[in-house]
Amino acid sequence: MSWVYQYKDKLTGPEEAVSHVKSNDKIFISGNAATPFPLIETLAARKNELRSVEVNHVLLIGEDPLSKPGMEEHFRHNSLFVGSADRQAINDGRSDYVPVFLFEIPALFTRKIIPLDAALIQVSPPDEHGFMSFGVECLTSKAAAESAKFVIAQVNENMPRTLGDSFIHVSRIHKIVEVSKELPELPRRPPSDIEIKIGKHVASLVEDGATLQLGIGGIPDAVLQSLTDKHDLGIHTEMISDGIVKLIEAGIITNSRKTLHPGKIIATFIFGSRQLYSFVDNNPLFEVHPCDYTNDPFIISKNEKMVAINSAIEVDITGQVCSDSIGSRIYSGFGGQLDFIRGAAYSKGGKPIIALPSTTKKDTVSRIVPMLKTGAGVVTTRADVHYIVTEYGIADLHGRNIRQRVKALIDIAHPKFREELERYAVEQKYTLPVNRK
Repeated sequence: MSWVYQYKDKLTGPEEAVSHVKSNDKIFISGNAATPFPLIETLAARKNELRSVEVNHVLLIGEDPLSKPGMEEHFRHNSLFVGSADRQAINDGRSDYVPVFLFEIPALFTRKIIPLDAALIQVSPPDEHGFMSFGVECLTSKAAAESAKFVIAQVNENMPRTLGDSFIHVSRIHKIVEVSKELPELPRRPPSDIEIKIGKHVASLVEDGATLQLGIGGIPDAVLQSLTDKHDLGIHTEMISDGIVKLIEAGIITNSRKTLHPGKIIATFIFGSRQLYSFVDNNPLFEVHPCDYTNDPFIISKNEKMVAINSAIEVDITGQVCSDSIGSRIYSGFGGQLDFIRGAAYSKGGKPIIALPSTTKKDTVSRIVPMLKTGAGVVTTRADVHYIVTEYGIADLHGRNIRQRVKALIDIAHPKFREELERYAVEQKYTLPVNRK
């Protein structure tokens, strides 16, 4: 039977497709802009038929009916990266969070540490050979689909066909549900004045010919805006957003001096505007791979002059970085921060960077702190940290002792908090009293 006949034979509606999910099943749902909302909504409508379904995922976006109060007896999230959709449920104890490096997640499925009964994914229509692309999110979806006993594919004509190691054949799918829905877009805002200052400091660390990893938000966007005087930059990253398109069109991002995949932009997911999705569609400049490749620190390190740019919730004055929780309250997850921090550290000429505003809540709370909040998790250890950047400058901590670290971090803290930080450092015998007269 050709793939066309297989496709037609597997074609069904969402109700029949998700009817194959049973009580006590462990399922996977693809996330980010590939979150299959119609399948999720249809599954939620079956709640009275189901109990104790474990829902595994990375970042889900939008409204999630499976994690609403009252659903916990029917569905319990096992979140591998927490977002706004499931954050409240996790901190209420109605869902669970797994601390794990992003590059290790696919192996949780393939090695059956988390055995999957079903995977709900969203893909592009098949090409002439019957291969469907994971499009804007390969991440962990490919491993989940290859490991699950039963695979339900939401085929969306608006899903771009991205190239790379990002395909699954019709023959590997059990049920297919066709939809025609625009993909979610990432809201954008102009970087703030503080973010622009941080972006300029970070850009000063980027050399011509460097390969970059950037994430979501105002700081990455500000960094990209500050790179207009650079030459022959490359991209090996977890996420692609709109900011890189202007630099590609301006000839600043050429990928020509990359030592791994020269001429190619490497990523594991794409999240941005409809224009970005159109730009990456069938574009051989881009390769999308699973995150056990893109985020493997040893793969990352093969890029010379690898610059990893990540953020944090708070940093203590010895250099410990918390980025997944606010105290004991889980906020996000490990994600790929340490994957890229370590990959850049191993890279020849690499630079691992943590960039964050010096304060929050209208300058009333310092983000460089004497000690992390009670219960806060250390994502990037003080031994992994190289550069910390705020709007007040750059602290180079690699190879520095505690006394030197304390001084460097206090120097880039907000001025209104420096005296307090110095007082604590003296009390802890980290440093000697400072005479500011």
